[in-house]
Amino acid sequence: MSNGARWASRGYRDDQDLRQMLELIQTGRAATGDWQYWHVGELLYMFYQVDRHLVPGEHIRVWHTPRGALIGYAFLGVDPLFDWQVAHGWLRCGIEEEALEWAQARLDALHAAAPERWKDHLTCLARLDDAERVGFLERGGFVPGKYVEVNHIRPLTDPIVDVPVPDGYEVRAVAGRHEFDERSAVDHAVWGQWQPGKLSGQDYLRLTQLPGYDGRLDIVAVGPEGRIAAYVNGWNDVVNRIGDFGPVGTRAEYRQRGLGKAVLTECLRQMEACGMERVCVSTGENNTAARRLYESVGFRVVNRTGEFERTNRSVETEE
Repeated sequence: MSNGARWASRGYRDDQDLRQMLELIQTGRAATGDWQYWHVGELLYMFYQVDRHLVPGEHIRVWHTPRGALIGYAFLGVDPLFDWQVAHGWLRCGIEEEALEWAQARLDALHAAAPERWKDHLTCLARLDDAERVGFLERGGFVPGKYVEVNHIRPLTDPIVDVPVPDGYEVRAVAGRHEFDERSAVDHAVWGQWQPGKLSGQDYLRLTQLPGYDGRLDIVAVGPEGRIAAYVNGWNDVVNRIGDFGPVGTRAEYRQRGLGKAVLTECLRQMEACGMERVCVSTGENNTAARRLYESVGFRVVNRTGEFERTNRSVETEE
């Protein structure tokens, strides 16, 4: 046990851990508001990326009480992106420091074994108005990076305006497993340059099996030839009644036809039918096209998230 037998930590085991991680962030959001903790959609998609490319038991660490209650977790993803979340009642008790130590030690070992694959620095995201999180990172030797994203919110009390769909196109939920190869292909076409490896239909099946996936929110625009042209994955936090979009994409050859706007609008309607009260989405600050798309369906910017980096060299210099 750590810290006077108050908790222990171990590697991730199974979907039961994932369910407890989801409960942790939903409870945390209920206590603090919409932005201190990840949305369930962000957690699930981050887990999906780790599950596809890495070994979850080696790249996710969980902290728990002697009775088994999960009170914190940390990821070391492919970037290598580090993130941690601690249960609201356990903040500033020392788990944050242990999480950072674990991530750095894990990265050191990975970089030593495969320097061509693993960079020698940790990357982490923090909302720029979250003074506590930013301060923790700065004290740990992190410095601001170049990437900034903008976070949007849209109340579902605002009217959802109908969007015309071009002739021959259909906007609907993914129909089933027979579309998973095509669904994964469009995701790879849009995001493949930022993701290692090619997404397969079998990979996509795993996404649909995660706790929290809702097929009603997996919306696509399908062309006359049966090809998926645009899509959005939607996720609902039913505890806090807030939806989330991500990822969102349109194949390059189908852009400027209103298809991205059409899938977002349909997903908004589905979320409203599920009892959500508002929806959030984030994108790069310099991604003008995405920002215009989200604004066109009623989103507004509420805050910003910045990238922070810590290199091994900067840590050594401080020591």
